[in-house]
Amino acid sequence: MAAQQPALTRDDVAHLAHLARLQLTEPELDLYRRQLDVVLHSVARVSEIATADVEPTTHAVQLVNVYRPDVVVPGLEHAAALAAAPATDEGRFRVPQILGEEE
Repeated sequence: MAAQQPALTRDDVAHLAHLARLQLTEPELDLYRRQLDVVLHSVARVSEIATADVEPTTHAVQLVNVYRPDVVVPGLEHAAALAAAPATDEGRFRVPQILGEEE
């Protein structure tokens, strides 16, 4: 593959950094210019490969929701649940007050 021209200049990176309110050092401008070039060339390469017969996707792996049947099954009986509670009051769980105690 032939060497490609950089897609961005240092001035482009400096301008982007200014817009993003980032203060970059001179070495960082060079580093980010090279890194952004890699990203832009990679995107361009993918665009070359993508054809009309390739369906656009949001994920590399197809996601499928997994559902179980909505079937009512027996649960814990009310009295059995309350029997395991440390305290109850009028058929409900009784818990210690946690709000407003320090006021």
